[in-house]
Amino acid sequence: MKEQIKEISEFENLLQTHNRFLFVKHSLTCPISKEAFRQFSQYDSSQDELKTFYLHVQESRELSAYIADKLGVKHESPQALLIDNGSVIWNASHWNITADSLGKASAL
Repeated sequence: MKEQIKEISEFENLLQTHNRFLFVKHSLTCPISKEAFRQFSQYDSSQDELKTFYLHVQESRELSAYIADKLGVKHESPQALLIDNGSVIWNASHWNITADSLGKASAL
């Protein structure tokens, strides 16, 4: 089940405690982001192997910028990041975030 992350310390804890997880940056005001989050939720409800987390960009701008800087991936919203051992091994944004694409990425 997906869990909301709001603080840099929470994200750092994820990196320390989870080898592999999916992280989604979600905008509360963008219709494209709303659909991407719906797809993410659909994917999440169909699996229980990969831990999933998200942030609301408007509520966690500092964290969103921190993630982009720390992981070396240009910020986009919506954006999905598959993180393995502290590195992004796959990412997608906008209409490329689908339940199917998330499922295929998680098999990497």
